[in-house]
Amino acid sequence: MKYKPHTSLIHAPRKAPQFISTIQPPIYRASTIIFENTDALFNRHWTDDYDYSYGTHGTPTTFTLGDNIAQLEGGEYCLLAPSGLSAINLVNSCFLSHGDEVWVSDNIYGPNMEHLRSLESKYGIVVKIYNPIDVTSFQPSAKAKLIWLEAAGSVTLEFPDLIGLVNKAKSLQILTALDNTWGAGLAFNAFSFRNKISSEKNSKGESFGDEHIDSENLAVDITVHALTKYPSGGGDILMGSIVTQNKTLHHALFRMHALQGISISGDDVAQIQRSLASMPLRYQHQSQSALKLKDWLKEQVEFNQVIHPADESSPGHKYWKEICQTQQSAGLVSVIFNEKYNLTDIRYFCDNLKLFKLGFSWGGPLSLVMLYNLNDMRQLKNSHLQPGLLVRFCIGLEEPEDLIQDIENALKQLREHKNKE
Repeated sequence: MKYKPHTSLIHAPRKAPQFISTIQPPIYRASTIIFENTDALFNRHWTDDYDYSYGTHGTPTTFTLGDNIAQLEGGEYCLLAPSGLSAINLVNSCFLSHGDEVWVSDNIYGPNMEHLRSLESKYGIVVKIYNPIDVTSFQPSAKAKLIWLEAAGSVTLEFPDLIGLVNKAKSLQILTALDNTWGAGLAFNAFSFRNKISSEKNSKGESFGDEHIDSENLAVDITVHALTKYPSGGGDILMGSIVTQNKTLHHALFRMHALQGISISGDDVAQIQRSLASMPLRYQHQSQSALKLKDWLKEQVEFNQVIHPADESSPGHKYWKEICQTQQSAGLVSVIFNEKYNLTDIRYFCDNLKLFKLGFSWGGPLSLVMLYNLNDMRQLKNSHLQPGLLVRFCIGLEEPEDLIQDIENALKQLREHKNKE
């Protein structure tokens, strides 16, 4: 049948073959997905592994990235979200109801805490805080439903007692959700980390009654990953993921994902897919650069404390060594300045850095710096942290010697500034 020109623009009489082999998979941009016939429409279900029914539910582009992220992290199922925080909020919305108790580490990602406090005030969930390197501070009641873990923690980079915390949570049938952005699926496998401690007692000799736990394959239930960071690698794409091994948990999350109308741009997905192949190389480079920077920072008298999980003096180092058998770590180093330096001094220091730029996030090619007042952020007494203002360095892809020189120059100017007072 011959159509008029305008119709032919929509229903083209000729179509190029749709399937060729390329290094990068094709990009599907879709809201409406065309069903071949009514059988294809009705003989499908939203729980199918690949349910092509509407753009928000998935396309070959989004499913491909999801499969790759799940494989990277050692899981089976993956959902994508518009940001890491969106992925976190999806988990909270899916599993927390009125009266439920949720436990969060004192070093939890700040926006997650804000979201949980909002749920607490509006919908009556109960937020409890624990010390990530002291499992005895995790004292859940019978109403506990979910525990959030971070390895390493936000800003202060404590590496938690994952084995002790997960053992205890599983013995009480509490869901475990790990913010896995720091490890990125490369530093350790969150779905299969070996329990080198007895399955009956932790390092403090506490019994958790976990006789049903497979200590050789201890795992979290859910990981959340800000793909904005290392998977993107460019500092230009926002995205998050939720990975599980359990189909029931995945279906619950997928249902909430659909009800909230969460959708991802195919173009953004393709950008992250393109960056995945280089991610291990970038992670390794930034890990090694951070170690060099950490060793140099420890020699500077301006700092009361240098925090990096791979350093023996850092809080939770023994847990990092136990879990991160690759001996890798994200390119983050935090320092706590001597108390004689006030906020004005620290701002002066940050403003005089040239290579390190002021900005949130990390994992991109550009090194970043951010300053924090822990008194405004922490609710527990943390004896493992020295007093003083904290600065976090996020290492990019620059040469570490140049980054060291940049900090050295800024410290020199800070000393001169302080001597003039």
